[in-house]
Amino acid sequence: MRIGYGRVSAKDQNPERQLVKFRELGIDERYIFVDKLSGKDFNRPRYQAMRLMIREGDLVYIDALDRLGRDYDGIISEWKYITRELKADIVCLDNETLFDSRKFRTMGDFGKVMEDQFLSLLAYVAEQERKKNRQRQAEGIEVARASGVKFGRKRIEIDEAFIKVYKQWRSGVISATEAMKELNIKHRTFYRRVREYEEELL
Repeated sequence: MRIGYGRVSAKDQNPERQLVKFRELGIDERYIFVDKLSGKDFNRPRYQAMRLMIREGDLVYIDALDRLGRDYDGIISEWKYITRELKADIVCLDNETLFDSRKFRTMGDFGKVMEDQFLSLLAYVAEQERKKNRQRQAEGIEVARASGVKFGRKRIEIDEAFIKVYKQWRSGVISATEAMKELNIKHRTFYRRVREYEEELL
């Protein structure tokens, strides 16, 4: 069976380019798995679902090695688990010449040595790129803060209606549930506004 695994780092990023490649290979939509999460570890729901599905003889396609992950040790561990323990194969579409585990498999023990060398090099590069991205992001945030940009959720101005309901709730006239219903807001929003209002009172 052929399986496709795609990943983008954030929810607002589009994995369509990867999905097009999988569809062109004729992979059934049921066997295409996509996560919109960082590659720092492998605790990703769709990746774990795919991992449970893989059987001996299956072929897993990924667009590039860093789509599998960006953690040096994790990439090597997962690659070996899939190819050596599960006895499935992995193909990296952006570099099939080097990263097609079927080719290494035909070379026997020497193939394993070659595969280990290539994996170590590419996994290291993938992890270093993740560290650079994180550093660039942190530097960008610091520059923005220095320029007066504020991060985080915008505080909502506390109006008279909220204050009235707040006082009734604090005095025990109404319950928190009744207060939320009266203001037409949810649990988390209510308590966030309570905290903000009480901070203003200090």
